[in-house]
Amino acid sequence: MTGSVRRFTTDNARVRKQDETQTEREQDEMLACPECGSETLVSDTEHGETVCDDCGLVVEEDEIDRGPEWRAFNSSEKDQKSRVGAPTTNMMHDKGLSTNIGWQNKDAYGRSLSSRQREKMQRLRTWNERFRTRDSKERNLKQALGEIDRMASALGLPDNVRETASVIYRRALNDDLLPGRSIEGVATSSLYAAARMAGTPRSLDEITNVSRVEKDEIARTYRYVVRELKLEIQPADPEQYVPRFASDLDLSDESERRARQLLKTAKKQGVHSGKSPVGLAAAAVYAASLLTNDKVTQNEVSDVANISEVTIRNRYHELLEAEEQIQMP
Repeated sequence: MTGSVRRFTTDNARVRKQDETQTEREQDEMLACPECGSETLVSDTEHGETVCDDCGLVVEEDEIDRGPEWRAFNSSEKDQKSRVGAPTTNMMHDKGLSTNIGWQNKDAYGRSLSSRQREKMQRLRTWNERFRTRDSKERNLKQALGEIDRMASALGLPDNVRETASVIYRRALNDDLLPGRSIEGVATSSLYAAARMAGTPRSLDEITNVSRVEKDEIARTYRYVVRELKLEIQPADPEQYVPRFASDLDLSDESERRARQLLKTAKKQGVHSGKSPVGLAAAAVYAASLLTNDKVTQNEVSDVANISEVTIRNRYHELLEAEEQIQMP
């Protein structure tokens, strides 16, 4: 009896393996046109067909439409009819997969809850928050990502920079780079690195103004994180600061273009070597405003760039000297 059961099990396994092989063979055949052998198959979602782009053969028809059954003609109508949540994101410690309980104390019809129901919902919120951060690592991550979001909002950085900063912090946490360093310090360093990687850099002074840690600690932690994670970060380009400074000072497009030209000339002459990119950008914006008759004072540029007027004057003369040298025959 035992032998027959073993033989029956072996036969079942063999049949199952043959079925899997047949299915894989059919899937491989579906990737190529059975008529001409071409692999350029195009899906026609409107008619529910898969068509060969070379010979025009309809390879498959009556396909299942996996899209929504409703139609929307604008973004607000689409948001109203959609029944799915937001996509996953690294900017939340649980990647946005957990449940949030609203604070409005109202039911689905907008009616206020009774006092007993409000107490019950408050207990549920408390337990929900406890379950969302089950261990110290998740609590650490929640605090750090909240800090990154706060600083990015204060600096006006886009979502892609926040996402990159969150990924950098997660890597630092997984590689045990936090012992001996503050959560705020590593979070600030991650945001500083992400901003430079995305081509929207912020100066160290700007980062320090919105951070809860000192400038020296940010710089020290930044160098450590970049070295340990082997992040490839190019030196900051002064031209990347020009659009933001010009926008804050309400300068014309001609002034912005002239500032870029001054910086390109300075690079050719080697003036930028060893100089602060923020100081060079501020001086270029000031010099361009004078050349294009835009009334901007050194004090205004100093406030926007968070650079002293002395630095602006020194870099300003160097930029104009480089411009004169390149124009000389």
